[in-house]
Formats: sequence, C-alpha cells, structure tokens
Amino acid sequence: MKPDNGNSQHLYLHLASNKHIAKRVLVVGEVLWDLFPDSIRLGGAALNFAAHTKRLQHEPLLISGIGSDELGQEAARVITTLGLDTRFLQITDRFKTGTATVHLGPGDQTSFVIHRPAAYDAVELSDSKLQQIINWRPDWFYYGTLFSSSPAGREVLRGLLQAVPQARRFYDLNLRPGSDSPDLVIELVRAANVVKLNEEELKSIHECTGLPADTEGFCRAGIERYGWTAVCVTLGARGCAMLVAGEYVEAGGHRVDVADTVGAGDAFAAAFLHGISSNWPAAQIAEFSNRVGALVASAHGAIPNWTMEGVVDL
Repeated sequence: MKPDNGNSQHLYLHLASNKHIAKRVLVVGEVLWDLFPDSIRLGGAALNFAAHTKRLQHEPLLISGIGSDELGQEAARVITTLGLDTRFLQITDRFKTGTATVHLGPGDQTSFVIHRPAAYDAVELSDSKLQQIINWRPDWFYYGTLFSSSPAGREVLRGLLQAVPQARRFYDLNLRPGSDSPDLVIELVRAANVVKLNEEELKSIHECTGLPADTEGFCRAGIERYGWTAVCVTLGARGCAMLVAGEYVEAGGHRVDVADTVGAGDAFAAAFLHGISSNWPAAQIAEFSNRVGALVASAHGAIPNWTMEGVVDL
C-alpha cells in the first residue's frame, strides 16, 4: 500500500504524542574523511549513523579507529564536538586515518573510492574491552559491510555479535566496490534483525541470494527466510519501500534542492531505527525517515546541523 504522507502538523502531533525512550546503540565501523572536489569533511557510515542517532537523543557508542596523524587529531576533535562517546575510538600508528574520494554525479548519483588499509582496519578488542561493552548492555548493534570486509574487521564483528546477543542487530549494507564479497554479505544478512539497503544493493542481494528483485517481494521473502523484523529499501529521490511488523508501505520522497547526498542514507538509517524503537506504524517511520534523509541531502557534508523542527517543517 502507499500511505498518505500527511502534512507537517500531522507528523508533529504524532512525534509529540510518543514519549521518547533513549536506546543504547553500539556502532562499529569506519571513521574517514570524505575528500570532495572542493573540500574535505569528516564522515564514514558508522560515524555518520552514530552522530545522527545522537541527534535523535539516543546513546551511541562508536567503535572505530583513527591514525596518530593530523587528520586523526582533527577527527578526534570533531567527534568530541558531536557529543559522541570516544572511549572506544582507538588511535593507531599502523595506518593513516581513513579517507574516501567522493565523485558527485548528476542527481543523487554519488560514488566513492575508499583508500585502504586505514586506521579503522587496525581496531582490536581485548577481553576487558569486550566486557565493558557487555556491561554497557546495548539495546541495538549497528554494523555495515566495509569495516568487516577485512579479516581483522570480520573477527571484531563476530566477537561483538557473540558478546551482545540481546541487542537487536541493524545491518546497513553500504556496499562499496572491492568490499562487497557475496559470502560476507550473506553472513551479515543472516545475522541481522533489521536490514536497510538501496536499489543498487537490492540488485546485488538478488543475485547472491535469489531473493526477489522487486521491493515488496524482496522484503517479504527476506523476512520469511532470515527472520528479520523489519527491512527497508531506499529509492533515492523517490522515497522508500519498507516492511515493519508485517506492514508493507511505500512512501514518496520529499523534493529538496540537493547539496550532496553523502550521509543522507546514514541519517535515514538513524531515523529508521528511531521509528522502530518508538513502535511507530510503518507509514510513519517511512515518512519520518524520508524527511530526515532529504533534510541532510539539502545541506553540504555528511553530518550537517539539523533539528527535529527542521524535519517537521520540511
């Protein structure tokens, strides 16, 4: 079904009527600098997601790595200003702080060249650090594909999955060339409770799993095969398709003047998690997530300043 997206007042009343309960969200993945043609901005899917989750008043705990170089020092400063917990942000001399060259295409077409190895590839978790995480008792555990595409990253991810079995597992594919092994993707899909991907990634999943290529068929078959509780396929400017608690919806996107789309998908993912955590109906989660993603796409950089008022007024 295609829901009535409603208006800003309807969204505001719905948000106001739901008491917010902050969730502890464990986030593992990359911190890197996005190298644009005319600027350099801090990003990385995991960092972006953590920052946007923080904006939604949850409690993210980021596990990542930065180098001991100048970019690493500046990254640590920026991450602190974002209000994120840095106790598991590891500093290494082995590799330089991560970078990605961004190529901006027409519309929402953006491509990346990821430069590796990078500092996040040197992340290690001792038994004592794992115990701290276990004691923290996260409600959610977020992961992607890039970080776990290295043997060391996959080992860290597997250790975390075993350490926090009570946490709901949110997998945002974020496939990148050279870091998208079908065997790895299938392993991560199987481990997930909630999955978020885009249209191009849907094609890849269709090819390696045999799940249907259409959005509704994919969502329903994926839930039946893997036991997911929710799944979403983002459709760029056209919005998204989403299945939550057995309800399938398609929601149109919001028209904005796009500055760049870097980080918009990560903001969408944070909003998706927020809606699920708040037990909203699927149509409301889709509307809210589309608005947050569009608002971030209308500004430069992956982590622009935005407010809930801006989401409502979009």
